[in-house]
Amino acid sequence: MEEGERVLNSQSPDLLTFGETMALLMPQDFRSIEHASSLEQSFGGAESNVAIGAARLGCSVGWFGALGDDPFGRLILKRIRGEGVDVSRVKLAPDAPTGMMFRETVAGKLAVHYFRQHSAASRMSPDDLDLDYIRGCKILHVTGITPALSDSCRETVFAAVAAAKSAGARISFDPNLRLKLWTVEDARRVVLPLAEMADYFLPGWDELRLLYDTEDFELVKDKLSRLKAVSVVKGVGDTTVVLENGSAVEIPFYPVDQVVDTVGAGDAFGSGFLAGLLKGMSPAEAVRLGSINGALVVQMRGDWEALPDWTTASRRLSDKGWVER
Repeated sequence: MEEGERVLNSQSPDLLTFGETMALLMPQDFRSIEHASSLEQSFGGAESNVAIGAARLGCSVGWFGALGDDPFGRLILKRIRGEGVDVSRVKLAPDAPTGMMFRETVAGKLAVHYFRQHSAASRMSPDDLDLDYIRGCKILHVTGITPALSDSCRETVFAAVAAAKSAGARISFDPNLRLKLWTVEDARRVVLPLAEMADYFLPGWDELRLLYDTEDFELVKDKLSRLKAVSVVKGVGDTTVVLENGSAVEIPFYPVDQVVDTVGAGDAFGSGFLAGLLKGMSPAEAVRLGSINGALVVQMRGDWEALPDWTTASRRLSDKGWVER
């Protein structure tokens, strides 16, 4: 599909996100790639996972980025569109491929192999942005993966955030620290400034230990209190801690019967949290919805396939057996 053939929506969705989505190939039955006779095909990307999750919860969502004009890119575009996500600003590059990742289980541990160098997504630049489209959203969600892909991708993230903020949109930022893409030192120089620009900061406790180089949670809380953002810290023991206006609220994880695949859990949490905000929930209430999303996703294989619809999630949200402390 050529760019001129795309039908552009004149009205921006409430939630916008963008970044790299990759083709995913993995053996069935948790075998290693070396000993598998076939591979099943899917796709995954932190931002598109969030977009799909929020769309299933009934929100108005858009995702954009660059994919190769190849079978994988066209499949990804069609599948995300089929989930009710606006993909009108996605670009299919004729001269760069869609990134690929291969996932396997080796000696009981998950291993992911990436083939993303020189991908269409890594070549995104500020010139690719539809600034009016971005300015029209209510929340722009970005992650630390996109700025780690290339210098031009980093410039694109900051340009998009600046455009959204200029129009009064709120910024959601998940650091999604990927040390295969850059060093902790390089990540700090980008992630910490983005956290200062965010209205909602969604780190994991393991990420904060690396970013602030400390095991002292009280020290980290003090640093987070200096941000203007509502900070939602995942994985502090078996809780999520919401830091807002100097107060801290601990919200326990939603119970999980059986963990099958933890990939995509953080993105699922993010989609539920952002959907909750768009539905008028407080940050603490939105965390409960995010926790439900994350709990359901880890009980099935895949990055996004197990994301619930609103009927399923709302039933669990009203479950009186889930007691908070």
